[in-house]
Amino acid sequence: MEPGGSPARYCIAKKVLLVSSSRHPDQWIVPGGGMEPEEEPGGAAVREVYEEAGVKGKLGRLLGVFENQDRKHRTYVYILTVTETLEDWEDSVNIGRKREWFKIEDAIKVLQCHKPVHAEYLEKLKLGCSPTNGNSVVPTLPDDNSTLYVTSSQTPGKPSTVR
Repeated sequence: MEPGGSPARYCIAKKVLLVSSSRHPDQWIVPGGGMEPEEEPGGAAVREVYEEAGVKGKLGRLLGVFENQDRKHRTYVYILTVTETLEDWEDSVNIGRKREWFKIEDAIKVLQCHKPVHAEYLEKLKLGCSPTNGNSVVPTLPDDNSTLYVTSSQTPGKPSTVR
C-alpha cells in the first residue's frame, strides 16, 4: 500500500509475447489453454506457455479472471517473467507454431479483430501501466525481448463473478 491507503500500481510489461493460432496460423493469440485434472490455474498457465510458446519463466501476479457464459468456463490471466526462450519447442516442431514479441498497444490492435477477449486481457495490463494519482511505481526494466508476457489457463465450470 502507498501512503494514504491507496494500492500501488506496478507497470512491469513493455512487450507481450503472442503465438500463432493453431487453427488460423496467420492470426496471433495469447498463449494458454485448458487445465489438466487436479492442476492449479497458475501451473496450467506455466505449462501451456511452455508448450505453445517455448518459453520458461517465473509466474507473476494474476492479472484477472475472465468468464465466458456461453462456453461455461473461466480464464485466469497471469503475467509471466520470461527467464528462458527455447529455439525449438513442442508446438513449433509439431504444428509449426510461431511466436512474436509485440508492444502492448500493437498486440491489442492485432487481437481486436479476431480475438477481442484476448485484447481485453492486454487492455487490463495496459491500464495497470497507466499513471494514476501519482501512485504508480514504474520499475526500470531492461529494454529487451525477454521482459514479460501474459498467459492464460481455462477451467471448465459454472461461471461466477467476473473480477
